[in-house]
Amino acid sequence: MTSRKPLGRYRRIVIKIGSALLVDRKAGLKKAWLDAMCTDISDLKAKGIDVLVVSSGAIALGRSVLDLPSGALKLEESQAAAAVGQIALARAWSESLSRDEIVAGQILLTLGDTEERRRYLNARATINQLLKIGAVPIINENDTVATSEIRYGDNDRLAARVATMTGADLLILLSDIDGLYTAPPHLDPNATFLEMIAEITPEIEAMAGGAASELSRGGMRTKIDAGKIATASGCAMIIASGKTDNPLSAIENGARSSWFAPSGTPVTARKTWIAGQLQRAGELHVDDGAVVALGAGKSLLPA
Repeated sequence: MTSRKPLGRYRRIVIKIGSALLVDRKAGLKKAWLDAMCTDISDLKAKGIDVLVVSSGAIALGRSVLDLPSGALKLEESQAAAAVGQIALARAWSESLSRDEIVAGQILLTLGDTEERRRYLNARATINQLLKIGAVPIINENDTVATSEIRYGDNDRLAARVATMTGADLLILLSDIDGLYTAPPHLDPNATFLEMIAEITPEIEAMAGGAASELSRGGMRTKIDAGKIATASGCAMIIASGKTDNPLSAIENGARSSWFAPSGTPVTARKTWIAGQLQRAGELHVDDGAVVALGAGKSLLPA
């Protein structure tokens, strides 16, 4: 285990949890796993660490509650499933956290909430107030109103925006993937696991492969995209498997995971917000502290 992995060295941690970890298509909510996760969260809070959770699972849980057939859903079916599932998901988090006398607060965000300045500030103020009073914000995309044109579509990038918005110093992405490999390990038996990533280079991006399919809302591609957002703002990132109980404790005890170093010249909060807002129009990178639009050839903000 390296000195960078112990979670107690961080002061504010955002944890993203994938749908498959929380919900079984047939059995519904994985309550035992959720209880174990909440025990990990309680242990972090006992060390004085602020914890925020970006939790997928609303649509998956709603499908289970409504007993919807497998396969792709129409937009209105997904939104109905989200409406039912979000209530059940929030209740599950509240009940599990309350075992350790921790209060949960639900925050539902859309793309506009993190890209329009006024809404961004309001969302940040609400989240910071929850943290101030000792609550754990449970954050998800507002799938009941988001459409394909105005949505994140995955919670990896949403979690990175939340980490940036709240000044977190660590983002943990938990899913069924235990880290970054040089190639997909299920396709290439010679794929090498990468434990430490000092910088997200074009070569690192290439290892993530193409974008997720239309039926998938995640994958390694979105995790690397999340890493670019988080590390540029000075936030470290860990990709780890959440398939075992107490996955946060497992990271501290040396379970396999990939750690991404934060940028040595993080963008300020204001520049990060502008970078995020402009990202839909074209890819951005940070050059000596200035936000630069690729292809434009000029800095959008001074260093």
